[in-house]
Amino acid sequence: MLWWTGFFNYADRQAIFSVFPLLEKQFHLDIVQLGWLGSSFALVYGLASPLAGAVVDRVRRKSAILGGLYVWSAICAATAWSRTFAQLLFFRAAEGLGEAFYFPASMSTISAYHGKETRSRAMGLHQTSVYAGSIAGGFFGGLIAAYYGWRYSFVVFGGLGMLLGVFLYFGLREPQRAPTVVASAGSLRDVLRTPAAWLLLGAFLLNNFVAVVLLTWMPKFLYDEFHLGLAMSGLTATIFVQLASMLGSPAGGWLADWWRRRTPGGRMLVQGVSVLAGAPFVALCGQTRSVPVLILALTIWGWFKGMHDANIFASLYDVIPVEAQGKAAGLMNMTGWLGGGATAPVAIGYLARAVGLRAAISFTAAAYVVAAVLLFAAANEMKRRSVQFLRG
Repeated sequence: MLWWTGFFNYADRQAIFSVFPLLEKQFHLDIVQLGWLGSSFALVYGLASPLAGAVVDRVRRKSAILGGLYVWSAICAATAWSRTFAQLLFFRAAEGLGEAFYFPASMSTISAYHGKETRSRAMGLHQTSVYAGSIAGGFFGGLIAAYYGWRYSFVVFGGLGMLLGVFLYFGLREPQRAPTVVASAGSLRDVLRTPAAWLLLGAFLLNNFVAVVLLTWMPKFLYDEFHLGLAMSGLTATIFVQLASMLGSPAGGWLADWWRRRTPGGRMLVQGVSVLAGAPFVALCGQTRSVPVLILALTIWGWFKGMHDANIFASLYDVIPVEAQGKAAGLMNMTGWLGGGATAPVAIGYLARAVGLRAAISFTAAAYVVAAVLLFAAANEMKRRSVQFLRG
């Protein structure tokens, strides 16, 4: 049930990128304004995430999941009534408010059923919903828009999300919280008092920057540079990356659980190796002029992205107490989406205006290299803490 909720969480947010060419023509937008449509969602999503995380630690997680689903689905459908760029920008930003509640609540729910031995695998399996939703949003958003206009894309995805909410109301079960967890409801100091948490937050910011750039601009890049249609641009930009990520995420979860049993920073090492290996293929995405080579680069990047993504929250939960999991997930989302996701579309829009979209996309590979350094440092910090614990 959470898998399908995660599916619509990402389908709704991805659909708009496949209709950028239509929005560009109808509203007479330039590339920076298109970038703001991507950044506005991430800005509100990031700002709302700490509040969402704090709420999740104190209310029924089922209520947070259902409330968020109803809100973001209704706003998604209402986007179809936009008549000006300002209205479009408002609805796009407002959708981030509803979606901010989902991941803190769902990660806390999954963590309630899975300890350190199986947590990465469970979260990695759930993570595949993100990739499937991105494919569906990219392809069907463009397909519906090509035949019926861009407005119907938002009506369809928003309506289906609200129908899912009715099913979840009767089917989703709230896991029990430990009494001590309810009583203490940890503070942000529990999250930030360890250097490893800071390093993981920084790495997620950089990784999200890269992911949002490719998901935002690749459909338009394919439409403009390779002259693909709306539906095919949306599909090509998502299907190879996301299918590869769907395979890489369970593999990354399994490998991380295995490595975590051998060293405290095992999950972070999986993440670090994955983003470092993916960096050259991010650069290749922007430079190649061959569709087959671009598809190959997107596929390999997607595999390593999935291996990294399976451990985003599992790694963080290794360094913070269980009673602060909601706040930790909220802070992680705020950092990644406010610092990375909100800046990425508009920053690349400005950069593309100066040097072209090809060079701007390739430039983001540098962020992956820095993220890998932070993740290796976090793994080393976990090892150091473990040695100190054994000696003490």
